[in-house]
Amino acid sequence: MSVSSTLEKENRWTGPDWEVEDDPRLPRVLLLGDSISISYTRPVRALLKGKANVHRPLESPASPANCGATRTGLANLHAWLGDKPWDVIHFNWGLHDLMYVNEQGKLAAPDGGKINVPIDQYERNLEELVGRLKVTGAKLIFATTTPVPEGAAGRLEADAPRYNQRALAVMRRNQVRVNDLYSFALPRLKELQRERNVHFHERGAQALAEPVAANILSLL
Repeated sequence: MSVSSTLEKENRWTGPDWEVEDDPRLPRVLLLGDSISISYTRPVRALLKGKANVHRPLESPASPANCGATRTGLANLHAWLGDKPWDVIHFNWGLHDLMYVNEQGKLAAPDGGKINVPIDQYERNLEELVGRLKVTGAKLIFATTTPVPEGAAGRLEADAPRYNQRALAVMRRNQVRVNDLYSFALPRLKELQRERNVHFHERGAQALAEPVAANILSLL
C-alpha cells in the first residue's frame, strides 16, 4: 500500500467523530457490516444529519469495528446492540464469509485455501442473526454484498451472487427489506471501486451512502 493510500485509509477509518452523542429528539439507527459499511458510515451520517442518530460498532471511541463474517456477528451481536432501543438496523454479512483463508485464518488464494464460512453455514448463521435482530423490534434492512471484482485477493467473482442468493432467501422468509447494493454497484465498478480490490474509494463510498440513507429514511 502506498503512503498516500495509507494516509487516506487512516483518515477514513480513524478520528474523534466515530462515537455519536445522541440527540434525544431523533431516532436511533445502527449500521452493521464490514469495511464496506465503515467506508459509507460518515457519508450516511452527513446525509441523515438532523434526521437520525447513526451509530455503528466501535473498537474504541476513535476506531470503528469491522463486523467480519457471520460467526463474528453471532459472537458479538449482543454487545453491538447494547442496552438502548433501535429504530432501524441496516446490516450486511458476506464478504468475510465468502473469502478464502489458510490454516491460520488469514486471507489466501482460492486455489490454496478454503472458504471461510461455507454457503450452507452462512445461510444458517444469517437466519440466526436475523432472528436475533428481529427481537429488538427495530425495522430491518439487509444490504446485499457488494461485487467482488476480477483479480481481487482471496475471493472469487462468482461467490458474491451465490451468497447473495442465499441471503435473499433468508430475507424473504423473514420479510426483511433489502437494499440491493450489489445491483447498484455492479454496473459502476470502474467508477466506484478500487481495481482488483473489493473496497471502494471515497467517491464510491459516497455513492453507496445514498441508497443506504434513502432506505433508512424511508423507514423512519
